[in-house]
Amino acid sequence: MAIIMKSKEAAEQVYATIRSQVEQMKQQGHRPHLATLLVEGDPASAYYARTKQKIAEKLGISFHLHTFDRHVSEAELLHLIGTLNDASHVHGIMLELPLPQHLSASVIKQSIAPYKDIDGITPDNKLATVTGDAGLYPATPQACIELLKHYGHSLAGKNVTLVGIGQTVGLPLFHMLQRENATVTACHAGTRDIAEHLSHADIAFVAVGCPDVITRDMVHPGLILVDAGINETLEGKIVGDAAPDVVEKVHAISPVPGGVGTLTTAILYKNLLKAIRLQHYSREVVYS
Repeated sequence: MAIIMKSKEAAEQVYATIRSQVEQMKQQGHRPHLATLLVEGDPASAYYARTKQKIAEKLGISFHLHTFDRHVSEAELLHLIGTLNDASHVHGIMLELPLPQHLSASVIKQSIAPYKDIDGITPDNKLATVTGDAGLYPATPQACIELLKHYGHSLAGKNVTLVGIGQTVGLPLFHMLQRENATVTACHAGTRDIAEHLSHADIAFVAVGCPDVITRDMVHPGLILVDAGINETLEGKIVGDAAPDVVEKVHAISPVPGGVGTLTTAILYKNLLKAIRLQHYSREVVYS
């Protein structure tokens, strides 16, 4: 049976560091502030936004949830974002997705000030993720790597297979893995034999958004698998991209839920504190 790489302990370590830093900031008369925009209509988005709010309260972080009716105009959202961009007491801005079809997610995301974009979704931060320059990188790819490191697995010199190169997780993760000095093979919709690439992998990441993409016959006993997929079954159960019986064959695997997703939320707040540092110093400084 595989080692189950749960992320609760790793997330708590991140939160402990954040609480300590927030307390130091408060003693200096500053309090981190996160503004989140939620357009009603997607129950999952509303649930995640309120979960983040509860965590912020525990961390001592000021959290303002701006909620809009699903018929809100694009101009109204852009106006609020402009106001938040200019507000010195607001250090981070997060846009809950998906948005209703009448709103352009691309236009709205691009309107967020890059150094307040803790989700790493603006063009400037996407470029920084590629180059490694100062910026705010997407939280989920960071969580994938942090989880591996928490369990003592180095990426340097390892053969890594990445299944899925979507804009949100796979593509930024590809560039981050290269900076970790891993040898990366990226599999996508045009890949003819994913199992062949997995057979040579020491470590694999899957981020497709479809259950059972990785099956038991595709993996091997030495493989370490990080599952970044989140899918809801017809029965309302949350599952990853790997089939349930994959756990019987691999060396180690991250669970869904309780794996990458749990650590991702912690990384978002780590990004918020990084955003504060980036707002106080020049772009030439690269922060860890």
